[in-house]
Amino acid sequence: MTDPSREEEWATWMRAAISGDAGAYRLFLQAVTPHLRAMARRRGALFGASGSDAEDVVQEVLLAIHLKRASWDPARPIGPWISTIVRNKMIDALRRRGRHADVPIEDVIDTLEAEPAADGLERRDVARLLSRLQDRQREIVRSISVEGGSVRETAGRLGMTEGAVRVALHRALKVLAVLYRSDPE
Repeated sequence: MTDPSREEEWATWMRAAISGDAGAYRLFLQAVTPHLRAMARRRGALFGASGSDAEDVVQEVLLAIHLKRASWDPARPIGPWISTIVRNKMIDALRRRGRHADVPIEDVIDTLEAEPAADGLERRDVARLLSRLQDRQREIVRSISVEGGSVRETAGRLGMTEGAVRVALHRALKVLAVLYRSDPE
């Protein structure tokens, strides 16, 4: 708030509004809203908030002013009171939003692509470990974990229930973990 005459006019309208003058309250809200919008956008831009986030803050501030107008001390300047409400509502909005960045997938797609394995060592290691499983377990692990099939598809192909496939997969993965840890190669 840099214009003392504007702030005093707002304070006059707010005092009248608190006394029950609906017209003064309407004038206050019409006069203060553009200022609130500018404050919310300026503060929001510092923290990466979008224009719609700032507009949401403006609406929350207007509601807070309406609900808390009786808490304003008419003997004190209204500018700091309004600024505090804007600051608090902006903090609330930023906390709700959390810390995240929106990055379009097109900007990072090149870094997400996996490079094919240069040698067959991984495949050889997987095949060697899978060969140490029982036939049914090996087939289930290969179908679901290696080839990316679903439990339902695997169960249908093997003539098993989905629950039995899940149990067998879980047991096979436990065996593979033990084999992997004890494998000297």
